[in-house]
Order: sequence, then C-alpha cells, then structure tokens
Amino acid sequence: MFTGIIETLGIIQEIKKEKDNIHITIDSSITSELKIDQSVAHNGICLTVVALKDTLYTVTAIDETIKKTNLSSWKTGDSVNLERAMKLGDRLDGHIVQGHVDQKGTCIVAQETNGSWLYTFEYDETLNNITIEKGSITVNGVSLTVVNSRKNQFSVAIIPYTYDHTNFKSFEVGTKINLEFDVIGKYVSRLYSK
Repeated sequence: MFTGIIETLGIIQEIKKEKDNIHITIDSSITSELKIDQSVAHNGICLTVVALKDTLYTVTAIDETIKKTNLSSWKTGDSVNLERAMKLGDRLDGHIVQGHVDQKGTCIVAQETNGSWLYTFEYDETLNNITIEKGSITVNGVSLTVVNSRKNQFSVAIIPYTYDHTNFKSFEVGTKINLEFDVIGKYVSRLYSK
C-alpha cells in the first residue's frame, strides 16, 4: 500500500526483454535502503525489487502489467516517480494507493498558469472508472485532487513543489500516463453500475 507522495525520481539505466517480461534497472538515491522482495511504486506501478548493485536496482514487469500501463513506452534515460510502501503507523499524507494501475490515460492539456500548472487527462470511460470532483486520483503514482471531473476526462492543478520533484515536468500533450482511480470511488461506481 502506498500514499501517492513521491519520495524521489529514479533514472532508467537498462531495459531487458525476456520472453513476455521486462526487466528494468533503475539508478536511485534510495537504492541503499531497498532490499530484495521489497515493493516500490514506479510511476504508480507496484513492482518488486529482484536485484541490487551499488546505486542500481532491478524490477521485473510481467505481461499483464505491461499491457495495462505505460511501461512499454519507457526508455533508457527516462525518469520515474518512486515511492516505497507505506509503513504501518505512518501518516497518510496522500490517499490510499494500491499500486495497481487501472488503465492508461493521455495528457490533452499541459499549461503553465502563472506559478502553477494545469494538466487535463483523457481516459477510456468504457472501463467503468470514474473521477469525482475534489476526489482523489493517482497519476503516475502522484496523489492528486480532481478538478473539472467529466465522463472521460479530468484535470489536476500542480504546485511548484510537485512539478519540480516528479516527472510531471516532462508531460506534454500526447504523453501516456498511468491512472489509479480512488479505491472508494471505484467501489461507489461499481455499486451504482449494478
């Protein structure tokens, strides 16, 4: 379980395909604190650490994860938002995030607004995910508040700190992102869709 509060950025050093799996090696300032079998959220995708060496660690993604996320578009040199799993007793500064991406979305607006940034994302509404005005959403692992909620799109406003400390600064129109919808909103939408 995660909170959507990003700890640091990691830089992808190597991507290796093996059958239907992808092994991703990342350089990170938190590597020395990781251990094999630990869960780490990468752009909101919960992946297990399988190898450690110096400042590098490796995770493996299976076919199901690759199909549901933007992981197949990752390249060497890309930055990824990183968050380690929450400890019991920690403050829940963001919201409850499972690290299970529901679907991909696409950035359709990336606009600087006099000191902050407004991003609008579009997603496939046929997958029965919803946003709720002023509810929570996870975009590439970042816990955010929804504004301008619509049937197949929503916006988020980004403060300078979040912009500087996440990979939002690399988003432009057309960027594919990972979405995890609020677990409470998912539950409510499924109740009403029956």
